[in-house]
Amino acid sequence: MMNSSGAAAGETAAGETTGGGAAAEETAGGGAAPRRGRRSGNSGAREQILAVARRRFLAEGYHAVTLRSVAAEAGVDLALVSYYFGSKKGLFGAALALTGNPAVLLAGALDGELETFPERALRLLLGVWDAPDSAGPLRAMIGGSALDPAVALLVGEVVQREMVDLIAARLGGADARRRACLFGTQLAGLIMARYVLRLQPLAALPADEIARSYLPLLRQALWGRPGGPGAPGGRRA
Repeated sequence: MMNSSGAAAGETAAGETTGGGAAAEETAGGGAAPRRGRRSGNSGAREQILAVARRRFLAEGYHAVTLRSVAAEAGVDLALVSYYFGSKKGLFGAALALTGNPAVLLAGALDGELETFPERALRLLLGVWDAPDSAGPLRAMIGGSALDPAVALLVGEVVQREMVDLIAARLGGADARRRACLFGTQLAGLIMARYVLRLQPLAALPADEIARSYLPLLRQALWGRPGGPGAPGGRRA
């Protein structure tokens, strides 16, 4: 999981300052350039980065926002943004107050044998949605996407770029995007029914029973067979 928690005041991020340790650099025209590295003291730099990122994600969408542009507007060095949040996925999760970021979890689940990826992905998502501290912000994000078109577009873009596209790249093949989208649709339907609509008895089932019921559907979506890529008639990864 990407680190989205702030560092204690006084810690130093690797690479956050440049030569000489000057408070500000001079531009070619003689003016002061944006300050590089952490502001001195308890500056609230992390909160400023999050405020800029939250506003820009909602206004511009996920793809248009870069770590560099957020750092420039927040008046900090790019290395400090990377130190706090690790990646754009991590910054997005922190900006929307996601203590369990599905995009980061899914990226981690893609490491390892492809044949067992559906089980890893399913159990990671069930775990983060079952945990009270992470489920609340996730539920609020889904609710916000239903009420605010800007949030809906942003969430959809993140799901497409950081989940469906990553799965498709890992699968490979001419129809990889379609298969990845079907896989994501199965997971999205499960999350909506179990955690948002709280349909019974699905909402009350233990994770192991959910896995037994859903894993064949997830494998079917990815490989055309409930048994996985190595099953008779299934696609080979």
